[in-house]
Formats: sequence, C-alpha cells, structure tokens
Amino acid sequence: MRDFLKTSLVAIALALTLNAQAADVPPGTKLHAMQHIVIGNGAEPATIDPARVEGRPESNLTVELFEGLVTQDANGKVMGGVAEKWESKDGGKVWVFTLRKNAKWSDGSAVTASDFEYGFKRNVDPKTASYYSWYLGKASNVLNATAIVEGKKPPSELGIKAINDTTLQITLEHPVAYLVSTLIHGSLMPQPRKVIEKFGDKWTDPANIVGNGPFKLAERVVNERIVMVKNPHYWNNAKTVIEQVTFLPIVNQSAEYQRYRANAIDMTEDGGVPADLLSQIRKEIPDEIALWPQLGSYYYNYNFKLKIFEDVRVRKALSLAINRDVITKQILNTGEVSAYGMTPDIADGYKPIVNDWQKLSQSEREAQAKQLLLDAGYNAGHPLKFPLLYNTNEQHKKVALAIAAMWKRLGAVEVELVNQEWKTFLDSRNRGDFVLTRGAWVADYNEASTMIDVFHSKHGSNDGKYNNPKYDEIIDKAKITLDAGERTKLYQAAEQILAQDFPAIYLYHYSNRRLIKPWVKGYGRNPLGRIQARDLYIVAH
Repeated sequence: MRDFLKTSLVAIALALTLNAQAADVPPGTKLHAMQHIVIGNGAEPATIDPARVEGRPESNLTVELFEGLVTQDANGKVMGGVAEKWESKDGGKVWVFTLRKNAKWSDGSAVTASDFEYGFKRNVDPKTASYYSWYLGKASNVLNATAIVEGKKPPSELGIKAINDTTLQITLEHPVAYLVSTLIHGSLMPQPRKVIEKFGDKWTDPANIVGNGPFKLAERVVNERIVMVKNPHYWNNAKTVIEQVTFLPIVNQSAEYQRYRANAIDMTEDGGVPADLLSQIRKEIPDEIALWPQLGSYYYNYNFKLKIFEDVRVRKALSLAINRDVITKQILNTGEVSAYGMTPDIADGYKPIVNDWQKLSQSEREAQAKQLLLDAGYNAGHPLKFPLLYNTNEQHKKVALAIAAMWKRLGAVEVELVNQEWKTFLDSRNRGDFVLTRGAWVADYNEASTMIDVFHSKHGSNDGKYNNPKYDEIIDKAKITLDAGERTKLYQAAEQILAQDFPAIYLYHYSNRRLIKPWVKGYGRNPLGRIQARDLYIVAH
C-alpha cells in the first residue's frame, strides 16, 4: 500500500479497486445450523453514535453497525468498504472515492456521498462534541478540519464534497502518503442525516437507528446485552455467515471467564484472559488462547495542568522505579512487551529508539530514581503524595498495586489508588480531573504516526496536556513528509524528545489476547486487535 501511495503522489493519478471480503469459508466446511455468536465486550458502551465513540467498548459495536469508505480484512489489510475504488490528483492533495451503487442503509435506502459529507462535517462541528473531532485534521490532514474544530471556520468549509451520489472528493491541507489507511477509523462512517435530525440524541435507540454495516441493532438492555442481527441490505450480505451476534458488557474478567467455560460466551473481550488463571487455562484449554502482538500501548498520564509533576526529575524517577518485566512476565504473562517508548516495533516500517536508562539494570534505575527524588526535595519526612486513577478492572488494579509497591520501595512516595466505573472514569479523564491516570492507546491505523501523535499539544487524546512546541513541529513536519525513510527519522526524533521529557510512564505494549472457542473460525491476526463478526463463522460441533 505504501509503495502505491508514494507513486500516486509523484506521478499522475492512479485508480485502485479493492473489494472487501467477508467470511471466507473453506470448501467442504461443515457449518453449525445456528450461526449465533456471543462476545464479551468489557464495559457498557457510553454510546454507539459513530461521531461520539471514544473507547474499545464503543468501537467494537460501531464497526459492526456501520461501514466507512474503507475497511480491513481479518488480518488488518486495508480494502474497499463502501468505496469500490479511489484515485489521487493534484500531487496527492485531492482524493476522489467512487462509492458502490449497491451500498444501502439498513432501511433499504441508498448510501450516498452526501451521507459521508454530512457525517464528516458533523464530526468536526464543535456542537457535536465529538471525542474524535481532531482526527480529520490531525490524522488525515483534511482541509480546514483543525480550524473548524477550533471554531475559526464553519463546518461547511471542510474539505469534503459530494460531487454526486457515488463520488466523494476529499481535499487535504498537504499530501498524506498514508491517507487511505487513516480512513478505517470508526468515527469516519456515513451518518443518516434524516434519522439524526428527526430523533436527536435518541437516534441510536434500537427502534430508531439506521446503519449501513453487516449487522443492525435488534435489542439493547443496558448493562446486560446488545443484540445485533444480520443486515439483509448490506452490500456484501451474501458473504456474511453469522446471523446474530450478542455483546455482553462484563467488566469482571473472572466472571467473564466463568461464563466462557460454561459455554455462555464464544469469545472473550480483547484482553479477556485473567492473568491469575493463566496457568490453569494453559493446562486445561491451551488451544483456546489466541495471542498475537497488538499495535497499542498501556501507560500512565501525568496531568501537566498541575504543579506536582512540573519537575522532570520527579517524572523520570517514577518511571525508572518501575520494573516493567515484572508486570509483563509475572503479573500479566500473556504476550505483552515491556515498553520504554510510545510506539511498538510492529508499527509498519518503524524502528524504535533505545533510551540510555533502558540499558541500566533495575537496581541501577532504582538508585537513580531515589537520587532524583531527593534532588527534587522529596524524602521519607517529606514524601511525594498523589492519587492514581484507573477504571474498574481486575487487571488494571493488579498493575496499579504492583506499581504502588515499587514506588513505596523508594521511601519517598505515597500513592492512593482510585478506581471508577468506565463512564465516570472517561468523564474524569476528559475533564482533567486527575493527578495521574491510566492511559492506553490502540492504533487507529497501522503507521507510527497514530501512536506518536498522541502527545501533540492539539491531539484530542492528549489527556495530560503535555505541550512541547519542538515536538509539535517535528510531528507536523512528519505528517507531510512523503518519503517513508525520512518520516521514520522524524518519528524517532520525536520519540527522543519524549525520552527526555517523560510526559507519561510507558508500561507495556499490548498483545491481543482472547479466549476463543474452537468452533469459531474466520478471525485473523489484525495488529489493531479488531475482530469483526462479519469475518466469522461457526463450524459444526
């Protein structure tokens, strides 16, 4: 994909046609008579409005109910969704997408380019209060997107235009080599204007919602279940095998595991492998553990609006004191990799830097951490005190407890652990009502920019409000650099600044870890961790 994009930006416009494929059932496969699947979804989703999604509990649902211009196959390869082909013009500043004529909403009406224009403009409109309003400007570099989000221009000036019912034009501020990859994001779905304007905030209720994805919403019982059924109007419906998918919002991993063992769940949520039961699981059902590297990072965010962490010596000390290998190999032990920077080495074409302190032994790091705290004025008689916020989850709690114990060894740190339910946690974090908080970022697309951009001062998920103009300058330059090698050098330079500033405490890079019943087939090894029911099927058992 990168080679094609580079060529298209240098030479004349090229057209590309990629047909999305759903479940690919091998010949001779015996399918189960009932194609119903039950999937764990972690927390109760805060919303299923594509313009307002924030975390995985929400995006897991929206990608089933809606489909964007492009989508991914089971292994994460970008391919056509509603768009059947696209081409770049004007040196890569203008992109034209041709939509499928058979793309329809779940009520049978046609999905048009105007539905995408409306949805994209609704996302950046400040009135919508979209969590991902920044995305079209920061990730995709769409003309005027950032200015609209900042209230400097009206949504009507966004560089998105429906030329006709099946032709959508996207105009960029500057060429972006990986533009098409950014368009897989869950917020960039078409949105049914008539339905939204008629029902307002209730447009996503089961009785009202209209989607264009492989499934449609049939039932929602808050904190109990969300049921979807096959959408007969989906353009690729003939290749969708699953007839019904039920998502269960189960926060407690042990409870989810018990339901899984009782065959009440076919697939746990991403991360749904209880660490304390891992040895038992590996002994009893080893073939049902699905593990592979995921392009995502788990970290703690400092609140830069508060004075407590304004001294970089304090931020560095807290980071050095943590033995990441204890967390990844003893507490979790499910394929996670200790993190010393933001970007995992599995990002397409990227090679992470190695920090100087990363080469030290853990005892040397602890000794340095103690001295840094002492130099900053903290000791046993005057300890550093602060609360650590995380959302309710067994694994988050275990990690927090372990880290609190590591900090206690320094003799100058006292931490209070505070947990909140998912929706409350999101609200607290978004309002900046925290001192130190759990953070996590799973890539929006497979390119290093999706990870490293999180600490840009204008990024919507820069929860700690870290601000370094030099860092912003490098990231902004990287975004418009078409040469992949030069872009990687800029990303590494940005990572070097993070390594000096310690804007967060990187803990580990994710693995995708689930329990999946042996009769569930069709999933791949998507580095973003996404598994869609559209790709699945259940064999006879």
